[in-house]
Amino acid sequence: MEDPASSATADNPPNSVMWYSVLAFFLPVLLLFFHRHFSRNKLNYLPPPGPKPWPLIGNLNLLGEHLHLSFHSLSQKYGPLMQLKLGLNTMVVCSSAEVAELFLKTHDLTFATRPEILAGKHANYDYLVMPGAPYGPHLRQTRKIYKTELLSPKRLAQFEYIRVEERKAFMCKLCKLSSSSYSTPVHLKERVFMFNLAIMSRMLFGKRYTEEDENNVVTPKELTEIVEEVFFLSGVLDIGDAIPWLAFLDLQGNVKRMKAARKKIDKFYEHVLDEHERHGKRKFKERGTNDMVDVLLQLADDPTLEVKLERDHIKASMQDLLFGGLETAAVALEWTMSELLKNPEVIQKATDELDRVIGRSKWVEEKDIVNLPFIQAIVKEVMRLHPPLPCLVPHKARENCKVAGYDILKNSRIVVNVWAIGRDPTLWEKPNEFYPERFIGKEIDVIGRNFELLPFGSGRRMCVGYALGLKMVQSTLANLLHGFEWKLPGDMKKEDLDMEEISGGSTTRKNPLLVVPKPRLPLDLYSV
Repeated sequence: MEDPASSATADNPPNSVMWYSVLAFFLPVLLLFFHRHFSRNKLNYLPPPGPKPWPLIGNLNLLGEHLHLSFHSLSQKYGPLMQLKLGLNTMVVCSSAEVAELFLKTHDLTFATRPEILAGKHANYDYLVMPGAPYGPHLRQTRKIYKTELLSPKRLAQFEYIRVEERKAFMCKLCKLSSSSYSTPVHLKERVFMFNLAIMSRMLFGKRYTEEDENNVVTPKELTEIVEEVFFLSGVLDIGDAIPWLAFLDLQGNVKRMKAARKKIDKFYEHVLDEHERHGKRKFKERGTNDMVDVLLQLADDPTLEVKLERDHIKASMQDLLFGGLETAAVALEWTMSELLKNPEVIQKATDELDRVIGRSKWVEEKDIVNLPFIQAIVKEVMRLHPPLPCLVPHKARENCKVAGYDILKNSRIVVNVWAIGRDPTLWEKPNEFYPERFIGKEIDVIGRNFELLPFGSGRRMCVGYALGLKMVQSTLANLLHGFEWKLPGDMKKEDLDMEEISGGSTTRKNPLLVVPKPRLPLDLYSV
């Protein structure tokens, strides 16, 4: 009987079956590719300009440690609207005020959702923390709760006494740290962070969490470390986000760190919730005002809510409010004092304004800020040069859209580089110089209406806590300058002060700012 293997002929090669199988497998893929290719050409598909991507990794090879600087450098070649491939993801980077307005205002609803990234899942309660939450009922309801219940003008006014008490206590502590030798250095960010923690913990939880307490499951130092860790990891470009099928390998170890941070902070939130539930609906005795957790627990019982507030929803809101009130405000004040110490003539102008408007017999109150235009200008200038988030939290296209004549495909990630916009020479004269006077007499604000200055974003995804953030930064800065003279430690000169930064969720100083305060007001004002 003839062997089938030996019956192969030129008309029937032995590998023909294999080749037919390969062709049958790849033909649909090739047909799909050519269909999409020619369909796009037929529809005049025109993506934004950008560098040619490598297979698989895309343009990841072009990005350095500081993403906002890499994006800015690439935009100098490809323009204010450019497209990159980060692994398998399409990213569109906006680097001008005009293009930012198109994304955040003209086509706001189209780009109102967020991409699903690992930090949102593992560190931020499965995308429940509002900055990373997808657009939908949960987001809309949470924003409404913030605006009408937790961060409304009425609620912030009710909590003002907390901010006043803690601010005075903070100034008193700084006074005690200073000495007649005028040489005791203070780690400014650390002190401001603990001051902010005292305020936010009292407003949120009805209790100050800045002292060591055996009943607390997390120490203030541990809480500081967790906040900084989550902020850092939220801004890191993870390979698992760029190439999702590699996520399970956790090549950079970021997911492991995210899970560890969430486990620690979740234990703290559970402790807070258990305390509130044990004591019922707690109130501040002297004011009769519910803390924010009380309000959230009351809303959890509201049957009319579109989305029921489960325990994780409440913890996500606690994280959003706590973290937002701690890290970004501390970072902003550290950069502000850094710039002021390099520009002492600005400090002199600020203290002249404070002495003229406030006088030296009292502290600055929140209501005084409206009469201190130079203090306001300093804060705007710092937010221009050192925005708390150099790139806004990424948006995601909910559908195909044409922007500035270019086609933006559904699911593309949109990044607005506010750092680059703040240093755009077509918008700002001498953009790299610290010059607060540029804002005097100008109708430019930081609340999303002027797209050349977007520290809090704009549109549907604008930070809803901007009012509280501004109150804390402006009033704290005003009192720091009003209450103290400032200098660098030892024989250090302003030229020696480095301005290097570390990137993450927020961009902070690489080396902490050490400063030496000296009281400039009557000493009786520094007693609690």
